[in-house]
Amino acid sequence: MAARYWRGKNPIGERVQVKGRWMQVVGVAKDSKYESVREAPKPFFYVPLRQNFARGAGLHIRTPLSPETMTTALAHEVHALDPDLALFEVITLQEQVDRSTSPQQVAVTLVGILGGLALLLAAIGLYGVMSYAVSQSTRELGLRMALGAGASNLLKLVLSRGLAWTAGGVALGGAVALGLTRLLGSLLYKVSPRDPLAFGSAFVVMTITALAASFLPAWRATRTDPVQAPAGLKRCVRSLISSRSLLSA
Repeated sequence: MAARYWRGKNPIGERVQVKGRWMQVVGVAKDSKYESVREAPKPFFYVPLRQNFARGAGLHIRTPLSPETMTTALAHEVHALDPDLALFEVITLQEQVDRSTSPQQVAVTLVGILGGLALLLAAIGLYGVMSYAVSQSTRELGLRMALGAGASNLLKLVLSRGLAWTAGGVALGGAVALGLTRLLGSLLYKVSPRDPLAFGSAFVVMTITALAASFLPAWRATRTDPVQAPAGLKRCVRSLISSRSLLSA
């Protein structure tokens, strides 16, 4: 209010007319929020309770005691002043903040639950794709082992394929997410919808999930036995072994 109506001037000592009554400014209070932490600052002025008792009085008490103990003590003091008076409510400031931010907390909780389900479905889907790919690559993996590839080589091969598919999905999902961030801006408080930390954390989580989902199929790939491969692969392996024997001779 001071910035809007006095524009940088010192308003202390100035007078303002409200409903036909002249009031003198005796101090300037900091901007505050009353209904929600997301509300924009509004012009307010404060008057003593004796000048305007239309609204209920509120006491802010700093105490190490519990709210239950303070409720009993306050009720006793209020009744001592006037037996017809009663306390409306006694809550902590944290409870007041929680009430004002409850819509955002519900929204964040729902988004977190849906995000966790999406992550679980992504992990299950990637696991299924990797398992199917490994089962379809039995000939290739058996041939690689016949040519001297070790278990670590096969493990790196399968994991790299899983990470490559994940990288493509993350890149596509990240582009879509950046385009839809403006829809989430109203649910955030002092956090940018395009916060690099949030996007970086999501990338790390997806990478870890991809590694976890790809590990079991990759481990199974290292257990591939060339002897158990299809007949066509067996003939190929025998030919390679014979070629190696001839070269050795």
